[in-house]
This record gives sequence, C-alpha cells and structure tokens, in this order.
Amino acid sequence: MPELPEVETIKSDLSKLILGKKIIRVNIYNPKVIRQPQPAAFKRSLEGERIKQVFRRGKLLIFALSSGKFLTVHLKMTGQLVIPGQAESSRVSFVLSGGMILDFNDQRLFGELRLVDDWRQLKFIRRLGPEPFELTYPQFKAMISKKKTTIKPLLLDQSFICGIGNIYAAEILFHAKINPLRSAGSLTENEKQALYRQMQRVLKSAIKHGGSSVDDYVRVSGQNGQYGRLHKVYNRQGKPCLVCSKPVKRIDQGGRGTYFCAHCQA
Repeated sequence: MPELPEVETIKSDLSKLILGKKIIRVNIYNPKVIRQPQPAAFKRSLEGERIKQVFRRGKLLIFALSSGKFLTVHLKMTGQLVIPGQAESSRVSFVLSGGMILDFNDQRLFGELRLVDDWRQLKFIRRLGPEPFELTYPQFKAMISKKKTTIKPLLLDQSFICGIGNIYAAEILFHAKINPLRSAGSLTENEKQALYRQMQRVLKSAIKHGGSSVDDYVRVSGQNGQYGRLHKVYNRQGKPCLVCSKPVKRIDQGGRGTYFCAHCQA
C-alpha cells in the first residue's frame, strides 16, 4: 500500500498538473471502486466541477472542488493515478479540460473513490492520529511514553501516527538502531530522540526521491519512485546488511513481514 511519502509525491505531482482544470467527463469502467454516492450520482455530480486544491491526510488524497465538495481517493493496495491516462485498464477515467486524462487504475479493486460534503467526517479519518511532520519531539515523547506495546506495530497504528506503513516503519527503526521487537515503554530517552529524528529524516528523504516503487506504486507520470534503492533492510531478507554485512532477517510480526538487522538493531 502506498504510504505517506508515495501519497505526498502523488499529491505534489497532481498539484502541478490539474489545479484549475474542469472535470469534463467521468468514465466509469468498474463501479466497484466507487463507494459513495452511487456511480450514476458520482458521475453526474463530478462533471462540470473544477479542481481547486489537492491535499493529503495520512494515506488519503483529497481533491477540493468548486462546489465545496470533496473527491477522496484511497489507493489501498494497488491503486494508481496516472496522467496521461489510456483508459485501457483503468477503473475510472477523468477527462479534464484541455484534453488531459487522469486514470484511476486498481488491479485488485481495493481502492476507494468517494464524493463527500466533508472529508473530515469520514469514519477512518476521525480515528487517525497526528501527522509525523506535525509533531514536535516533546509531543512525540509524551505519546510514546504512555505505550507498552511493541514498537513496530505501534508505528503502523494509524490512530497513533498516520501515514507510516510497513516499509517506512522498518527503515525508520533500522536508522534509529532499535529492534522492532522492543517494547515502546522500554526505549531510553536517547532512543526516543533517535526514533523521532529518523522518522522525520527517512520520510523526508523518501518524499525527495519520489517514494518507493516496491509493488504497484508509480508516480503520476507512470515512472517509478527512486527511494527503494536506498532501502537498508526492507525486502532485503538474507542479503548482507549495508552497515555490518551480517544477513538481514525477516520475521512475521502481527501478520506482517518485519525486516531488520539483529546486529545493528540489537
């Protein structure tokens, strides 16, 4: 699933291309991805709208429209937004003024498109924790000091901090030199500081490099993000650690694969 850096990259790419564009036509090729309202009403209500702003909350993309309504796009596992669209394999295609076509692709049909009056009232949005970049260290320290759970699943908990997924939790913990099996409550002051610094640094670096194209994620242009080549542990099971040369390990943790170096993250 695209995480904060990937969704932020898509937001930035789209903001350079579609602001002020009018939605001339909406072509629905598979209505399953439209969750609200019914597909016919979704199409009818969007056609003629102008796109005023594109922004992000957690892993959700939000399009502010001229009517005051919002188009929300949750990419889930395999969703993509691509320009120029081809409509050959898209689920929904948006024809914009000037002839531009924006395709929503989603091979596994897990993605969700909604047209809503207020995106802030969506149930999962109301449960989200703060954005990583909104947190000061004292705030982060206060949050994490109250937790006794294991640190890796805690970073994945969207009600704790939103936007971090499996890729960046692994990379952040590696750079902070913290074992993913540690309890959050066991972290020292120095470790909490390191975790906060590396959370900020890793996410910013991933955004700078356009995210990680590990599975289906691509930028709006269709090009891959380049941060994957900078991964230290994620998806590197059995390969030598780039710091100590010992093999990177993979374990199952909470139903997810966790990658780490047992030596560097002792």
